[in-house]
Amino acid sequence: MSGITKEMTIGEILRTNPDVAPVLMEAGMHCLGCPSAQGESLEEAAMVHGINIDDLMAKIEQI
Repeated sequence: MSGITKEMTIGEILRTNPDVAPVLMEAGMHCLGCPSAQGESLEEAAMVHGINIDDLMAKIEQI
């Protein structure tokens, strides 16, 4: 999906395309509305959750 980058916060991503939420939930990122979702990048969140950012971005791009 164009326009979504790993540098964006989860909040920015969900505002850009809410359809990404199920992908993030499936990956184990269940706190989509928590304060961290507004302050840390998708890459940072993936690292905290032990998720490979390249694999996650590949799934997001399929939406």
